[in-house]
Amino acid sequence: MPNMKKRRLTKFLVVAVLLVAAGVGWYVWKQKQAAAVPRGIAFGNGRIEATEADVAAKQQGRVEAVMVQEGDMVEKGQLLARMDSEVLQAQLLEAEANKLKAETDRNVSVAVVGQRENELDLARKILSRSQQLFQKKSLEQNQLDKDQASEQTARAVLEAAKAQVASADAAIASAAAKIDKVKADIADTILKSPRNGRVEYRLVEPGEVIPAGGNVVTLLDVLDVYMTFFLPTSEAGKVAVGADARIILDVRRDLPIPAKVSFVSPIAQFTPKEVETRSEREKLMFRVRVRIDPELLKPFADRVKTGLPGVGYVKLNTSAQWPDWLKTPRDKGLPRPRPEDIR
Repeated sequence: MPNMKKRRLTKFLVVAVLLVAAGVGWYVWKQKQAAAVPRGIAFGNGRIEATEADVAAKQQGRVEAVMVQEGDMVEKGQLLARMDSEVLQAQLLEAEANKLKAETDRNVSVAVVGQRENELDLARKILSRSQQLFQKKSLEQNQLDKDQASEQTARAVLEAAKAQVASADAAIASAAAKIDKVKADIADTILKSPRNGRVEYRLVEPGEVIPAGGNVVTLLDVLDVYMTFFLPTSEAGKVAVGADARIILDVRRDLPIPAKVSFVSPIAQFTPKEVETRSEREKLMFRVRVRIDPELLKPFADRVKTGLPGVGYVKLNTSAQWPDWLKTPRDKGLPRPRPEDIR
């Protein structure tokens, strides 16, 4: 038993020493890094991020199929998933039947209008003849009154028939609108990629029922990659949008990545606890975002990884010069590295 306890204690001490050594090494590297950064350049710690897009179902329903897996590269317009459309197909058939019935009703109403127009024409002729006879004292007043009433009735019946045609037209328009809506809903059951990117998360499986707006897949735009870090007021106030920047990842400290400042927050904030900074946490900081050129990322699209920690560097003025260790191959007059050149 004493030997076992001794071995456990030894292992614990070894692990503790390694952790302390790693921490000291990291601290020393940070101090050297800070000392090596020339004037006119600010830096902060951050992680690689990329724009995410959630592909969601517009209507509530059952997931019929999901065509992609996490990690798959997809193109804009590519089919990602399909929702069950059986109920919508039935609604479409019903709407088409209603439209056909409305069209039939309209045809009947149009025929009735023609008939009522003939009846009104006849009633008007009879009334005209009766009026002539009445003027010649050859027709009684009561007969003239009857003929006038018949003409008015025929006119009212014609207006009612025309109203039936208008009602049928409205029913046709309503059915057509319903058809268009159902067709649009059916089209929405086909979920396509809104952009080129990589599937970050597959959130549902076939057979699951999700609500309207329920997310099905989360995409990562691997050409919209950036790093966010925080700078104190004294430095953030000198950062211009569009200024040159560099990113150094912890996993490849020998490979500076060119970037541009795309955003400087107009609002100061207390530094989030999870963000490491060179200043005390009680000081207000400004969020700065540097974005990598999409054209530079295209050859490496399938190798982009988010969450990688690193350091972002930004010029505070145009006269500042990058030190050699922050110069890119292009700065040195060398060709851009190819994917096969980077391990």
